[in-house]
Amino acid sequence: MKLELRGITKRFGDFTANDSIDLVVESGTVHALLGENGAGKSTLMNVLFGLYDADGGQILLDDEPVVFVGPGDAMAAGIGMVHQHFMLVPVFTVAESVMLGHEEVRGPAKLLDLDAARARVKEISDRFGFHIDPDATIENLSVGAQQRVEIIKALSQDAKVLILDEPTAVLTPQETDELLEIIGQLRDAGTAVVLITHKLREVKAIADHITVIRRGKVVGTAEPTASQEELASLMVGRDVSMTVSKDAAQPGDPMLEVENLSVVDEATSIKHLDSVSFEVRRGEILAVAGVQGNGQTELAEAILGIVAAAEGNVKLDGEVITGRSIRQALDAGIGFVPEDRTEDGVVADFTITNNLILDLYDKAPYSKAGAIDRRYASQNAAEQVERFDVRTTSSEALAGSLSGGNQQKVVLARELARDLKLLIASQPTRGLDVGSIEFVHKRIIEERDKGAAVLIVSSELDEVYALADRIAVMYHGRIVDIVSPDTDRDTLGLMMAGAHEEEAA
Repeated sequence: MKLELRGITKRFGDFTANDSIDLVVESGTVHALLGENGAGKSTLMNVLFGLYDADGGQILLDDEPVVFVGPGDAMAAGIGMVHQHFMLVPVFTVAESVMLGHEEVRGPAKLLDLDAARARVKEISDRFGFHIDPDATIENLSVGAQQRVEIIKALSQDAKVLILDEPTAVLTPQETDELLEIIGQLRDAGTAVVLITHKLREVKAIADHITVIRRGKVVGTAEPTASQEELASLMVGRDVSMTVSKDAAQPGDPMLEVENLSVVDEATSIKHLDSVSFEVRRGEILAVAGVQGNGQTELAEAILGIVAAAEGNVKLDGEVITGRSIRQALDAGIGFVPEDRTEDGVVADFTITNNLILDLYDKAPYSKAGAIDRRYASQNAAEQVERFDVRTTSSEALAGSLSGGNQQKVVLARELARDLKLLIASQPTRGLDVGSIEFVHKRIIEERDKGAAVLIVSSELDEVYALADRIAVMYHGRIVDIVSPDTDRDTLGLMMAGAHEEEAA
């Protein structure tokens, strides 16, 4: 199937999200739609999928104009879409999720034909090597497996064009590699794949054609042979450094001291952290590396007090903070960027202005006579939106209306607005484009150079190497070693896989 968009325009009030965009996608190809957060990529695909009505332009399938009044029309025409935030019901099984909205019935009683749904799931799963159990419950699946369920759902409706919206934003490096293999299989089977992304490595690895969108307009096309620097420059409209420039650390006294810290899941008795000890000094960045699910999340949350420690202590600037409330930990000088910005970083129904003062609203100068100083809060929001380049029509817009990357910028702007003793950042650039990553990395290094201790948790090895003054490697809830950033990738990879512990045993 050939897909063509001609002159697609979409406006939201005075804001033009898509400005006369042309795009052609052929069967059996991967067409990457590359651009910064807020560039208009997702909006364009939502128009294609029937979620938005275009204000101008045409959609053509095999050279015939089509009009979609909703996603049902798009799916009936052979277009499937996997959204960045999955559209799955946690308590449903895989088979139930795949048939939802397209229920098949059997017999006079018109009972749901779950056997047919199971067979369909198994057939697609086996064809592409997805390894998905039709009877597994969604909430018990990994994020990568949930994404494969979304792909199965689209393919079960005979999608000839598959739109993947930021498909690797929430995946580990291993899951990302698996997804790229799947995309290659889909292409080889004749599916046209539209890949919405801002990750240059993935584009170069899998795309056949690249269209770059900036601020709602197509600014150019490129071949996968283009360098990352060339693609980055097209995306952001300026030269972008793909390396982090920083002076050698000048570490001082220990700021964060973690002593024999353990975290146990009371419901399952699983030990997520097992007697973890380390320190982070003033003026240094300690990056925690490891395959996701080895205790990194629990480590960050236990330091702040989100999860309770079963054993051990955490000291900040010499004072024990174990057992304190989260608010007390923040007031003590900890900045915290959570792993899941949507669930834990922003309040979707609050304005950007209010999200920027969530932990400051009762303190001067944000508060006056026991009430929020709205004038100052608005002034602060305007400054932070400009400084962090948050793409929005207004600081009074709801945080939930922002793209994921722009929500991340709001979280970072809020946490970096205070004088910090310790910055904890879990996946600080997940979902950000190259221009924003460059900015965030500079700000993190600035915090270090101001004398703060910085603890980074990242599944991106490039980020770990770029930022770290020391690297702590975690495996099965333990720190197996703390090494120099000069350690080669193969050695680090073996440590992340537990080889270091096996040798020690």
